[in-house]
Amino acid sequence: MIPEAKLERVLDRFHAIEAELASGATGNFAKLSKEHSQLAPVVNAIQAYKTTRDQLADSEALAADPSSDSEMKALAQEEAETLKKRFAGIEHQVKLLLLPKDAADSSSAIVEIRAGTGGDEAALFADDLLRMYIRYAQLQGWKAELLSMSESDLGGIKEAVLAVEGEGAYAKLKFESGVHRVQRVPVTEASGRIHTSAATVAVLPEPEDVDIDINEKDLRIDVYRASGAGGQHVNKTESAVRITHIPTGVVVAMQEEKSQHKNKAKAMKILKARIFESERERQATARAAERKGLVGSGDRSERIRTYNFPQGRVSDHRINLTLYKLDRIIAGDDLGDIVDALVTEDQASRLAAEEAA
Repeated sequence: MIPEAKLERVLDRFHAIEAELASGATGNFAKLSKEHSQLAPVVNAIQAYKTTRDQLADSEALAADPSSDSEMKALAQEEAETLKKRFAGIEHQVKLLLLPKDAADSSSAIVEIRAGTGGDEAALFADDLLRMYIRYAQLQGWKAELLSMSESDLGGIKEAVLAVEGEGAYAKLKFESGVHRVQRVPVTEASGRIHTSAATVAVLPEPEDVDIDINEKDLRIDVYRASGAGGQHVNKTESAVRITHIPTGVVVAMQEEKSQHKNKAKAMKILKARIFESERERQATARAAERKGLVGSGDRSERIRTYNFPQGRVSDHRINLTLYKLDRIIAGDDLGDIVDALVTEDQASRLAAEEAA
């Protein structure tokens, strides 16, 4: 059974937020509205938990009542067995919902992909990963927008930044942070030898305005002429933008768009995400022991997954999961099989740690 006090704390907080929103006197309307929407499914689950618990208690009491006739007892016992199964499922759901949450889980995500060791083959693999995430985002009903991309000579990418907008995008994509390794015969390999290359992925939560406040005085904004491919505007207009956040030293440059205004907006989106994540990482350092043993630390140097083309398999090393459908996973169609397994394992690990505490 879940402690009643734990349930009541959630319900009390939810009702307090409702009262404050109804009063119209709050200056934190956006923040409270967000918390209200996050707590609503938890409250619904708690109410279902309490209702089913009471129904089960009534049925068990009736089945055990010596004054009940045999037919009534049999019916009560049958109903109790049905309610026990339903209650077990609801109880597990409530326990998961009550687990301490990453405050950024409901956020959209910024996905940064960079070619690692392996030269041109690593750049081609980085391009495969970019396409995989775009397809996966589309299947989830999220919006995927390419913020910036630096191409390699053979059609791959040296690096790319993708914005994935949608409720809970970060919660699912955060486990993609780390080193992705590929084993295959490169298109440039004449002898048919298998090469190993790598690409790194960093997934950052995209903060909302209520989550982060950047003072304009802390920014240095430089404009300059774009370089490289891009048409007539290149080297003729100062459309490229470089933004430096002076307190942290974070720098973002953007020249993808012909419009200086659009480049600035994209650069600010990435800048906010990097500063937000930097602060989250600083806070997480103090909780490092708590994170130990959970699925993925988010460490970008951690090798998390291998894509072996000759064997048609994908192996996620954190949860010892191997699937023999590489083509569908790298296409993005079945990436969800790995993502969902990682989410489930993370929940199970945290639930076990919570119950052992």
